[in-house]
Amino acid sequence: MEQRIYHGTLTPNQIAQALVAKFNRSNLRAQQVGTGKQVVVQVATRPGASSGGQTAISITLQKVEDGLAVQVGKQAWLGVAASLGQTAMAAIRNPFNLLGRLDDLAQDIENLQVSQQVWETVEEVARAAGASFELSERLRRMVCAYCSTANPVGEPSCIACGAPLGSAQPRTCTNCGFVVKANESNCPNCRQPIRP
Repeated sequence: MEQRIYHGTLTPNQIAQALVAKFNRSNLRAQQVGTGKQVVVQVATRPGASSGGQTAISITLQKVEDGLAVQVGKQAWLGVAASLGQTAMAAIRNPFNLLGRLDDLAQDIENLQVSQQVWETVEEVARAAGASFELSERLRRMVCAYCSTANPVGEPSCIACGAPLGSAQPRTCTNCGFVVKANESNCPNCRQPIRP
């Protein structure tokens, strides 16, 4: 399961509606389950699809403080693998059989790209809404250890009492948006190296 956090004024329904619009077509169907702070979108192959193997994936959209967490589950690909195997066996027996399975082959390739297309759709909606992996201005605050006053990020000393604020400034992973601590070299969420 892969998770990314987008900071901004993004709602689960915005992304859910875009995903349903994108995937509720052709051999795929998409449905939204739930409303409000947590929404799940399920994308799967239609029953009795005319070509290609069966696949399914779930996307969980959950409102978090000042943003939205998006989790994309593991895609079920065994049905696609079986269909690709059947196409390969038919081609081994007689290469001309491949001509009869071109629709299946094209649908299987499209089905294998569903997870990537989900992230592309989420990125488009987030970009359109002005959401990003960067912390919002509201969350960019450093609390003074002496007087508990919230200070803007980057302030060398407290705006209320003048005490030094130190180097513990919040930042996010440039890959997934997860808030990381100053001493972490890899993101605890996606395990990617933290870039300065």
